[in-house]
Amino acid sequence: MHNERRVDPVAAPEAVEALLAASRALVGIAARSLAETDPDVTLPQYRALVVLAARGPQRVAEVAAELQVATSTATRMCDRLVRKNLIRRSRPSSDRRVVRLTLTAAGRRLVHQVTEQRRVQLAAIVAETTGIWHPAVAPALRAFAAAAGEIPEHEWWLGFPSADDDEPRSA
Repeated sequence: MHNERRVDPVAAPEAVEALLAASRALVGIAARSLAETDPDVTLPQYRALVVLAARGPQRVAEVAAELQVATSTATRMCDRLVRKNLIRRSRPSSDRRVVRLTLTAAGRRLVHQVTEQRRVQLAAIVAETTGIWHPAVAPALRAFAAAAGEIPEHEWWLGFPSADDDEPRSA
């Protein structure tokens, strides 16, 4: 869905440049947080884990669409995540032709740990820049994330542990 909005032609380039700089910083924080937690998981693989954490069980084609990659690319990525015991494939009893991907307990733990690492790093940066945070910044960033299709963390699919999970799911 594409919403056409009028953007101030003078402010738009400045906003885009500021977002580019911020996105480089955020990618750096994400990469460091992931590397500190599990250096064997790549950022694209981690993004697939986040998709499953946020949206719940998915078919490979759905993960591919969300990541905007070819289905064959998503399949190879998911094969690696299965081998790392971060996701599992299952077939619902209602339709044995369908293969769903879900996070394992280890996958949920990894997403949680990386998110917490990122939260700590971001909190430190916000603390250093407290004086510049206008009250409209947080709602603007939430609106930006929503426009990009991100699901707020408090709305993520929580799921339930399966019989072969090694520990219960913490919310």
